[in-house]
Order: sequence, then structure tokens, then C-alpha cells
Amino acid sequence: MEEKVEDQDDMEQAEHDLLADLRRARRSLRLQGMDQPPAVARLTLGQRIADAVATVMGSWSFIIVQSAILFVWITANLIGAMRGWDPYPFILLNLALSFQAAYAAPVIMMSQNRQQDIDRKAAENDYRINVKAELEIELLHEKIDQLREREVLKLTEAVRTLTELLEQSTSGARESDAEGGRPS
Repeated sequence: MEEKVEDQDDMEQAEHDLLADLRRARRSLRLQGMDQPPAVARLTLGQRIADAVATVMGSWSFIIVQSAILFVWITANLIGAMRGWDPYPFILLNLALSFQAAYAAPVIMMSQNRQQDIDRKAAENDYRINVKAELEIELLHEKIDQLREREVLKLTEAVRTLTELLEQSTSGARESDAEGGRPS
């Protein structure tokens, strides 16, 4: 535990506070029950309608169906199948398309704005997670550096001890050779 306190003292105070805040936020999210409904279930009627309209109008099937309706409308009015209903400049068709665009654009923008808010919150969460991961990695690096320093100190001490023992045994062997090599 003392090691952990030493590691955290090496960090700047702002980093330490941020890491503590992120840990508290993670704990509070874990403590929230699964009984809370997901964000999708809490949408208002208007938001659900805006999403449905954006989903339908943003699909290929809508484009194909609308193109087919426009083709049938124009063809029927050009060949005279509907006498005088919407002659050539197709003013009624332009009115219908303008009406559709006037209502579709704001509804789609509402859906996009809501999705943008969701994306912004997700980006903020990703940023916080990345900062936390960076701080945790920094802590791990500091711990590894401390372990490496301890190991280097232990190895240096072991080499010094072995060197002293080697010198003692070498000097002892020289003395015994010197004593044993003298003629009596």
C-alpha cells in the first residue's frame, strides 16, 4: 500500500484528482442497477417519430418508391390519363414535393441533432476512458521503473559481494601457493 502512495505522489496533483474522479464515476456507473431503462426506451413520442421518419426517408426503398411515384405522376399527366389534373409545369407535384421537403427537413434535423448529442456524449466518455488508461499506464510504468531500480540495486549488491568473495578466494589461494611453494 505504501508503494501505491509513493507512485501517486510522483504524479501531478491534477492527474491524481482526475484519476480519482474517473474511478468514482466508474464505481457509480457500476452501482447503477440494470433496472434503469436504456436511453432508447426513454424517448419522447416526437423523438421516436423523428427517428422513424429519418430512418424511412434515409433509405433506398424510399428513394425508389418516391422515384416510381414521380415517374407515374409525370407520365400519367403527360399522356393525358388524368385530364387536366396537373398539366405540364406540374404545379401540384411541385407543391407536394415542397410540402414534403418543408416537413421532412426539420424532422430529420431533429433526429440528427439528437444523434449528434449521443455521439458527443460517447466521444466525451471515450476521451475520459483514454485519459484514465493513459494515467493507469503511466502508473504501471512508474511501478515497473521502481521494480527495475530495485532489481538493479540487488544485482549490483550481488556483483559487489561476489567480487569481494572472488578477491578473497583469489588472495587466499595466492597465500597458500606462496606458503606451499617455499622450500623448507
